[in-house]
Amino acid sequence: MATSIPVACTLGMADLAGQARRWEQLMAQALTERSETADGLRLSFRPEAQAELRALVAVETGCCAWASWTVEPADGAVVLGVRSADEGIATLHGMFTADRSAGRTSASSPGRGHRESRQ
Repeated sequence: MATSIPVACTLGMADLAGQARRWEQLMAQALTERSETADGLRLSFRPEAQAELRALVAVETGCCAWASWTVEPADGAVVLGVRSADEGIATLHGMFTADRSAGRTSASSPGRGHRESRQ
């Protein structure tokens, strides 16, 4: 029988805050598109964001193992794909929403407070 991974982040408060600032900066500077998928999210960034995006995803892969994180170049952009199952999908769909500008945070989102508009 498969064991389900809890939908939770394992970063401590200081690391969480630092990760959140990095996501916010990257998204403000380079996010070009956000779309929900049947099993998660797809975020497109300007190509020059690839190194920072990969660095952020390396942290997320370790602290949020309940989701699958991929970064791939595509059509003049770099695309972040995040997938999960069950309650993880709803959590992913709630990430990167317009609440970011209001200073709201979510313990289950990458960067915990980095949200963008739904498309």
